[in-house]
Amino acid sequence: MFRLLASSLLLVTGLLAAPATREAANLAATPANQLVVSGNACGPTAILNAFRFGNSDWQRATAISGETDKQRIYTIIREFGMRPSTAIKGRPRWSKKGVNLADLRDIGNEMCLGKFLPQLNEEVWFRYPGESQEKLLKRVHARLNTSLEKGLPPIISLRRFVKRSDVWTALDAHFVTVIAVSRKLESGSQSFPVTYIDPWGGKICQGNIALPTRPVLADAAQSSPCLEADFPQASVGKKLVRKGETSTLTLAAALGRW
Repeated sequence: MFRLLASSLLLVTGLLAAPATREAANLAATPANQLVVSGNACGPTAILNAFRFGNSDWQRATAISGETDKQRIYTIIREFGMRPSTAIKGRPRWSKKGVNLADLRDIGNEMCLGKFLPQLNEEVWFRYPGESQEKLLKRVHARLNTSLEKGLPPIISLRRFVKRSDVWTALDAHFVTVIAVSRKLESGSQSFPVTYIDPWGGKICQGNIALPTRPVLADAAQSSPCLEADFPQASVGKKLVRKGETSTLTLAAALGRW
């Protein structure tokens, strides 16, 4: 009886001591900065940061040529990014416009080849038919949490939208790498915090992923098909917003392991 009570107390103590945040395995790593190469290298830099901040298994994918981050990012672009795109026929995966999610997935998977690593998953983060905004928030949180638990910091695709002349227009897009998220999403939550690496400058930033507080791709916030990225430090597309316009930074999709 005493042993059973002691075991129960140890279990409770362990649960109470569990950290509230799920963090990347290698937080001691140094973020890579896309600006050492160019302003459109966020995808290759985000994937390098994901593998670098991952556990020892995923770190094997960083075994590419180059002694500096500039050389390593160029290696990713030249050896993997300049191969033909399967998503956009007749174009390389990476171009002056950057890279799309499907091609970034292919780049990441080829970096993992021969290193006994599983394939990466991608997912569009717009509501499924019949899916509420609250369920989408839970799905997004679960994916981020699972990928971090499996040792790979997930990459999220951000997109800024503005309604211009009654037409929703995408102004700009950007990739960032999530390195910490709350382990649990409480029932009724309308947002949750994340820590992410912005490859634009190689900065570690804080933000919140939330239910929409303003309309985007819809006439009302409650009808919006995607979530809002409340990332105050992210400058994605801000310079393209005209005077008097209100824009929203959204979550478009993600790449990780789940």
